Amino acid sequence: MTASAAPPNFGAALREEWPLDPAVIYLNHGGYGVTPHAVLAEQAEWRARIERNPSGFMTREYATALRRAAAELAAFVGARPEDLAFVENATAGCNAVLRSLDFRPGDEILTTDLAYGAVRKAIRYAAQRGGATVVEVEIPLPLPDVAALVDAVAARLGPRTRLAIFDHVASHSALVLPVAELARRAHAVGARVLIDGAHAPGLVPLDVPASGADWYVGNCHKWLMAPRSCGFLWAVPEVQGLVHPLSISHGYGTGFTAEFEWTGTRDPTPFFSVPAAIAFHRRLGGRRLMTRNTWLAREAARLLADAWGAVPSGPAASCAAMAALRLPLAAAATPDHAAAVQRGLAEDHKIEVAAFAHRGALWLRVAAQAYNELADYDRLARIFPVTRSEAKG
Repeated sequence: MTASAAPPNFGAALREEWPLDPAVIYLNHGGYGVTPHAVLAEQAEWRARIERNPSGFMTREYATALRRAAAELAAFVGARPEDLAFVENATAGCNAVLRSLDFRPGDEILTTDLAYGAVRKAIRYAAQRGGATVVEVEIPLPLPDVAALVDAVAARLGPRTRLAIFDHVASHSALVLPVAELARRAHAVGARVLIDGAHAPGLVPLDVPASGADWYVGNCHKWLMAPRSCGFLWAVPEVQGLVHPLSISHGYGTGFTAEFEWTGTRDPTPFFSVPAAIAFHRRLGGRRLMTRNTWLAREAARLLADAWGAVPSGPAASCAAMAALRLPLAAAATPDHAAAVQRGLAEDHKIEVAAFAHRGALWLRVAAQAYNELADYDRLARIFPVTRSEAKG
């Protein structure tokens, strides 16, 4: 898509669809998502419906409403409803898999250093409990090409690899990984595959079974714009019996979806609101929206790289609706430095971005959603000298 092809109805004119502070330039949709007014209204209706008769709803209507929402989500991600269950978020889904499997000394759990920090800690916890070894593949950043990533992973896979965990869209680097090829390589050595697709639903066209995963987790509250605390766990039938929810409850032993369906009393309205989120996503164009957001993120990366002399995390073709750039700073960056930069941009300039330190370098990640436009990134580009002095100070 060229600059002239950007749909005119996107950008600032759409901000009224979300309850965003008009004084803030919001470039961190990938962080926690932003729920549109239309979806919040749907959630409010569900809450009101439940509160009119909580006992009646939870005992007689809950299961049907949940499976109906799950069926719509399954269709959206190319899956069968019976293979998909709701969880609170992708991290909970990863934990459900990691804490259900029995690891033993000699087993290896393989992942990359692009993995989300919370999931890396969950991997370490599961490995320590069972005496397994964590193999963390170092991926070069900036990534020269996709082949370099696949080759780095393939070199560390082996007969001891019990489970391989890959991000579909790596959180900090914003790179879209070739998960189907990575899964194929892992299966070739006898490993099971868990794909962390926290950012994928609504960000990229998604066919979960085609990912090659044994288990796939995703968030609906990010790019699909459902209310927060809404994710899913998908599993191929052969491995569904191996995994149980973090809270064992009444459904234990009655099947994959039944176990995850009821894990104790919780607010189910984020799950019930998923069909409204899907409808909103489609109203904004569906795949057309994804294409436009990807175009905008790539244009933003080009603009910021030119303005700052910054280096994108990888080839433009490996970027979807987010982009991460390494800032040209002489001083080594730490997590504290990154937090200070992110806080300074928010408090002093009313710009929300994600900042992180990786191997001593400071990176900024920007997101592109329907309410963003190039002028947002241009404003960020023009305050970089202030950001640089803050990072060194």
